[in-house]
Amino acid sequence: MIYFASDFHLGIDLQRTSREREELICNWLEDIRRDAQEIYLLGDLFDFWFEYQSVVPRGFVRLLGKLAEIRDGGIPITVFTGNHDMWLFNYFEEELNIPVVRNPIRRNYDGKKFLIGHGDGLGPGDKGYKRLKKIFANPFCQWLFARLHPNFGFAMARYWSNTSREHTKEDTFLGPEKEWLIRYCEDQIKTADIDYFIFGHRHMPIDCTLSNGHSRYINLGDWMTHFTYAVFDGEQLRLRFFLPDNEAQLIKINLSDK
Repeated sequence: MIYFASDFHLGIDLQRTSREREELICNWLEDIRRDAQEIYLLGDLFDFWFEYQSVVPRGFVRLLGKLAEIRDGGIPITVFTGNHDMWLFNYFEEELNIPVVRNPIRRNYDGKKFLIGHGDGLGPGDKGYKRLKKIFANPFCQWLFARLHPNFGFAMARYWSNTSREHTKEDTFLGPEKEWLIRYCEDQIKTADIDYFIFGHRHMPIDCTLSNGHSRYINLGDWMTHFTYAVFDGEQLRLRFFLPDNEAQLIKINLSDK
């Protein structure tokens, strides 16, 4: 079994506190370790993360410990950066032996072709964010931020994160024509043979069969309100809900019917 999850956003309290959600995530990791061949965590594990040279964010010890335990047990784990934790540097690789990936990657499993990534900055539009992402990814800008005292730097980052969330539609489905990740996948299948596009970032569990009738775009939802993940068993990829009461929240679309 290959597992995929995204958008934990640990560090903020919502309907459940960050600590409560962290415990649920660790319970899920403990459940899947029994049959996991590989685990992919597709970004925004933290609502904010920045590694100073000798300082990492306070908290999250249960998640970090569980990931270290699973990785030490021989199960490969891959972590992607998201738009909230793009300043993951070398801590995961050096301390947990977990590689950190910054761009979408392709993988083949049992004859199926996957394109996997966080999803931010892909597709048409959103030029403002794409420019901002280049600034945040600039080594000199990262150096400047590292000059700030952690207390001030983290407070400023949390304020920006909360303000950004209030002005975005992370949990509103815009329709196939306006969902830019769907448009990105539709453009990709014109030139590439991909069976599964797996992304996070949109905070909605989406299972979309693309217009060619066999490729699927899967959005992993989040662990803020949906508590969703995907699993590939060697034949099929399925979205699952760790809390069964949330299953009605799945958005299922078939563009090949149009």
